[in-house]
Amino acid sequence: MNSLAKWAVILFVLVSIILNIVLIGIYSTRSPKCTAQRVHPLRGKHDERSLVFADLTQDEYVQVQQYMLKQKDLNISTSQVTKPCENFLFLIDLSLPKKAEVLAYLDKNGKKPAREATVVVFHGSKGYIKEYVVSPLPNPTKHRDVTKERYKKDQLPITARTVTIGEYALLFKFFETEVMSKLEKLLKESFDVDQQKTLDMFEQMPRGLQSGDRKTWVSFFRNKSGLYIHPVGFEVLVNHKSLNASEWKVEGVYYNGKYFDSVEQLQHAYNNGSVNKIIYKESPDYGSLKAKNKPLQIGPQLFYADGKRHSVSKNHVLYLDWSFAFGLSSLTGMRVFDVQFKGERIIYELSVQEAMSVYGSVTPGMMLTKFLDSSIGIGRFAHELVRGVDCPYEATFVDTYRYIDAPAPLRFRNSICIFEHNMGQPLRRHFADFFQNSYGGMVNTALVFRTITAIGNYDYMWDFIFYQTGSVEAKVHATGYISSSYLVHGALKHGHQVADKVLGNIHTHFINFKVDLDVQGVKNVFQTKDMQFVNVSVPWKPDHYAMIPHLVETQLKTEKEAALRYNVKTARYLHIASNKTNRWGHQRSYRLQVYSFTGDHLPESESEEKAMSWARYKVAITKHKDLEQTSSSLYSQNDMWDPAVDFSKYIEDNENIEHEDLVAWVTAGFLHIPHAEDIPNTVTVGNGGGVLLRPHNYFDEDPSIHSADAVYFSPGRETSCENNRMACHAQETCSPALEPFTYNGFDGVMKFED
Repeated sequence: MNSLAKWAVILFVLVSIILNIVLIGIYSTRSPKCTAQRVHPLRGKHDERSLVFADLTQDEYVQVQQYMLKQKDLNISTSQVTKPCENFLFLIDLSLPKKAEVLAYLDKNGKKPAREATVVVFHGSKGYIKEYVVSPLPNPTKHRDVTKERYKKDQLPITARTVTIGEYALLFKFFETEVMSKLEKLLKESFDVDQQKTLDMFEQMPRGLQSGDRKTWVSFFRNKSGLYIHPVGFEVLVNHKSLNASEWKVEGVYYNGKYFDSVEQLQHAYNNGSVNKIIYKESPDYGSLKAKNKPLQIGPQLFYADGKRHSVSKNHVLYLDWSFAFGLSSLTGMRVFDVQFKGERIIYELSVQEAMSVYGSVTPGMMLTKFLDSSIGIGRFAHELVRGVDCPYEATFVDTYRYIDAPAPLRFRNSICIFEHNMGQPLRRHFADFFQNSYGGMVNTALVFRTITAIGNYDYMWDFIFYQTGSVEAKVHATGYISSSYLVHGALKHGHQVADKVLGNIHTHFINFKVDLDVQGVKNVFQTKDMQFVNVSVPWKPDHYAMIPHLVETQLKTEKEAALRYNVKTARYLHIASNKTNRWGHQRSYRLQVYSFTGDHLPESESEEKAMSWARYKVAITKHKDLEQTSSSLYSQNDMWDPAVDFSKYIEDNENIEHEDLVAWVTAGFLHIPHAEDIPNTVTVGNGGGVLLRPHNYFDEDPSIHSADAVYFSPGRETSCENNRMACHAQETCSPALEPFTYNGFDGVMKFED
């Protein structure tokens, strides 16, 4: 080998050595990937008995559907475009078992309750609605009519049904032939509508002025992002009560602040110039949520340095000292059951019941609008959650299945998320500045169980939060688009202008939760606590008096006493209590702490109020009954005047509530006066409400004192890891191992064809 070759080899070896040293240096400074495995064992075990509360599986939905189709006397259709005059299988959902049977099964090794499904059939051929229970699952062999059992009526009026996709398809055709085709000149000149450009529709509810009506004001909007904030000033009243679509008719038209009896009357007025015309003007796409600036960096992210401390198996969740079963009803949405802390049941059921809004407007499409979302389906619109936005990137995601207004069960991927969250503040802390110097504190981490439902214009974020103190929080935040109307004379009495010719309409948000607390069993009482100032003589100077706060405690005896109205001052501490006591002799209890900013409730003199009578009360306590399962119903929206469920009747019988199985019905929410900052979208900040369920003398001390998350150190021990994991955190830091970003949420959107 010549000298040149030798030097080349030597140089190559040296470069290789240097390169390896550099690479080793680079990679040695990188954090290792965080383990996906659980570092510490779970404190409990998953319980298959939680399946008694589980939503129906895809196979169970199919089995129930096929069973119903075999009942030839029912003559049922499952086609997506079934006509109103035909019999349509609208809904299949879990029929919850009786509470006593479930508790016997869970606590006393009793017989497993039969698994059953509720089926809703719109009998268009006969003009009524029926509900059936099909059983046993997964291989059904029988069904029974439960309409009278549940609603005290042999049948429900067909006009109370939800508008189905099949009916919407017919309505679209009706508007095309009976409205749009007759007003081509007006639509072009006022709204630039032609073969390529169309208007979108949004409807008013309830549909009419009295029971039996099915007359809907439909408002038209520009076909732009966030159509709900692009009104054009054109609305049509259609009477679609008849089950035969050929008999539907237009009964009124509204254009630029003026009413007309028919399309032809408007057409005539427009052509002869006797109406103030709307002149089309291109408007900006101010409803778009597309970022106006390119993102420069990613914000703070959540990851698990020691692996996840929660576990999900089927419909059962374990988290530190907590365990619970969960489900997602197509109608009412998110719910949890058998919530236990340290092995003791605290809550039998915590569930969303209803979301209601009442609007004010000078225009017909919004003037009488009162939305009751469970009649459309709250859980129905729980679509896939976006990783890293709707939920932390490393959350645990769960798929759900639903059968509502569809030809087959639909899978909604990642529609529930579960994650442990650092709440951003200490749960407790104290810095001892006097005498015994020390620091003691604990970060506030909690488990969040979440879904988000996009019901028309509004998106509701539902959270159940489980804290290490034994507290549970149920809350909602609203986002999405406001509903708006075309700005005409007098409109500013009902809101603020938010865009050109656009009024953001004032409205209320009322949310109802069901809270079935079982405090040390099912024999509980309802108590209130508050304070009052009492003029007391000072012992060391008897002739001097001072006003001193005193504790005032009351136990309420009947349902009427415990129906606490919003417009009446109530005690600030509300408790479901047991007769059992803690170490200090106080009754073990859980406090209902409601935080709410609701507007006024609709006056009871209004005929529609019966359908939302639950909103009269901040909290109402009733004796548990299996047939008082919900505060509202599927049929409330379209028959508000004679509702299938009138919650106030749960209270009318005024039953005793001392030492009984009690249910709390909690109402929270907020008044929304839309403003410029609601464009393009309402934000979650400040727009919500909920209830905290807090232990009150339930324990002998705060249970979080036993948490491994606690930190304590004294002078000279600041860097010791013995009672301060944070001191060693820098050496243990790892980087997250992330799942790839995927999204399939658009698979489940409504399609108006078979």
